[in-house]
Amino acid sequence: MNPAELLPKITELAHGAGEIALRHFAAPIPTMAKTSRIDIVTAADTEVEAYLVGELTKLFPEHHIVGEEGGGQGAPAAGAAYRWYVDPIDGTVNFASKLPHFCTSIALATADRQPLLGVVYDPTRRELFAAVRGGGATLNGKSIRVTDTAELVDSVITSGFPYDRHTNPDNNLREWAAFVTRIRGERRLGSAALDLCYVGAGRLDGYWEKDLKPYDVMAGMLIAREAGGVVTDYAGGEFPQREDRGRYVASNGRIHAEMLRVLAEAAR
Repeated sequence: MNPAELLPKITELAHGAGEIALRHFAAPIPTMAKTSRIDIVTAADTEVEAYLVGELTKLFPEHHIVGEEGGGQGAPAAGAAYRWYVDPIDGTVNFASKLPHFCTSIALATADRQPLLGVVYDPTRRELFAAVRGGGATLNGKSIRVTDTAELVDSVITSGFPYDRHTNPDNNLREWAAFVTRIRGERRLGSAALDLCYVGAGRLDGYWEKDLKPYDVMAGMLIAREAGGVVTDYAGGEFPQREDRGRYVASNGRIHAEMLRVLAEAAR
């Protein structure tokens, strides 16, 4: 299978998902709690995922599909050579609050979670980020590249906070405080997939976050890497996506070692 040949169809599906999301975004958006009052889901999340899973199942009946809302679907995971990772609306809190910063993320990976294809679509900006392994990364069909920022002090980076931050002392506050005095700017945008794409597009120099699921980041990490970036875990390991609750650091590569040092110091 050639993932590049699949890209036009997956792009079409991402646009279809975006239209569903925008229809809901234009109307009142009731929310329901999942694991806590701050971990929420909307009808748009479930409708977009149902649409994508239905289409992917028709196209690839032998593939397994991992969705944020529905879990494992499609062919059984044990016998599937390929897996799709679907986050129907990454940035649900933004979406439910009518903040126009959210996206749909779709990725194809091997059974051992090596990303092969990634598409991230922001429907409010009509921006589609895409990458195929070994083929570079694009934004609306044009090549993108990470920044040339060489030192952490000159960088703008972003992060996020886990849903259990109210009760878990490992809640990223120490790391946030450690970075804020060493960089030009720190941002909290609310969508892990877009954070990774923004590193790839040169809008941000770096990103870190903990407790991310593979469907949150599988597409974005491929896009960041194919744009010349580096994505590791907090210790510099190359496969954070193999953890079900992974710790991710993404950068332009030049500031990566400095970012890892800050994270290590904050953990002491």
